[in-house]
Amino acid sequence: MITLTDNAVAAFKTALSRAREPAEGFRIVVEAGGCAGFKYLMGLESVSREGDAITDTDGIKLFVDAGSQPHVAGMTVDFLTGLESSGFVFDNPNAREKCGCGKSFS
Repeated sequence: MITLTDNAVAAFKTALSRAREPAEGFRIVVEAGGCAGFKYLMGLESVSREGDAITDTDGIKLFVDAGSQPHVAGMTVDFLTGLESSGFVFDNPNAREKCGCGKSFS
């Protein structure tokens, strides 16, 4: 369902090791908003919910709710570090358009 690059796995592992509360992995949610129509939300997650799809890549669990699953099917998550900004980057084959910041799509 979702592919993580080596850089994304390393960033997720770092975030888990620094978390104040223990977590099993990360939840990725797609909701209406952003400048292009939909936006990604990510956060630490400790439990699965009914209807979740759960993937495990190199020990990193991703939880995706049923409503978000069609929007992220086949997506690749990377983590880029640059001079001006660093963060997760979503390469989503389901996105027809992306906004300039890359955090929202339609």
